[in-house]
Amino acid sequence: MKTNQNFSEISRAYSDTSMLMHEAIARKAGLSGTDHKYLGLIMKNGEMTAGKIAEVTGLTTGSVTGLIDRLEKKQLVRRKADKNDRRKVLIVPDEKKAMELLQPVFTELQKRTQELIHTFSQKELDAIMSYLLSATEIMKTLTNDLKK
Repeated sequence: MKTNQNFSEISRAYSDTSMLMHEAIARKAGLSGTDHKYLGLIMKNGEMTAGKIAEVTGLTTGSVTGLIDRLEKKQLVRRKADKNDRRKVLIVPDEKKAMELLQPVFTELQKRTQELIHTFSQKELDAIMSYLLSATEIMKTLTNDLKK
């Protein structure tokens, strides 16, 4: 039982530290922690409507409008009319601008992470990746269940 408790404590510490690190990265870039993470989701998904951003993030449409306004003010996203349906507005991330802002910090993080990864055997990496993939699916499922 002690192993499960230790694993839980370590997992929680990892999650908390990740959140605090991303908050510090965001602050360094002049963003809030949540705006930084939502920018990452927008960049990952590419251009999409505000409604789709609300669906992906679980934010209300009013909160999404505020998010877009803040990111647009920093020139990290822009609004663009959908050429197929002029009633729709697409939110387009400016990946170049975002990377200019965030890359200096992420370069060091990636370097240190790669150094850490190289200390593990392939078997250990496979186990870590399996855990992370399964844990991610559990969190996705729980997130979707909570949205209902």
